Amino acid sequence: MPSKPQPGPLAREMEALLQEALQPTRLQVINDSARHHGHAGDDGSGESHFTLVVESAAFTGLSRLERQRLVNRALNDIPGTRVHALAIRAFAPGEAPPEQGR
Repeated sequence: MPSKPQPGPLAREMEALLQEALQPTRLQVINDSARHHGHAGDDGSGESHFTLVVESAAFTGLSRLERQRLVNRALNDIPGTRVHALAIRAFAPGEAPPEQGR
């Protein structure tokens, strides 16, 4: 059975920053870069497009926009400078995860 690809340095950095800032109960850092190879924003690094799935008590009572701001703040300079595209699916424990594409 083929092994799962290891996350790159940027994915590991994002995971560490989010773990520290939000103490998530669920965290997935999904590298979508291969799906965007050759498109705008593909810098050839293999780490240009990501989806984040984050469940954290820190999101309780916050709007979708406030949750995204918390995630972006935790990631410092990564969104917009070191990553071209970042999809964020943020939810509190007990909530259903937001659907993709929303």
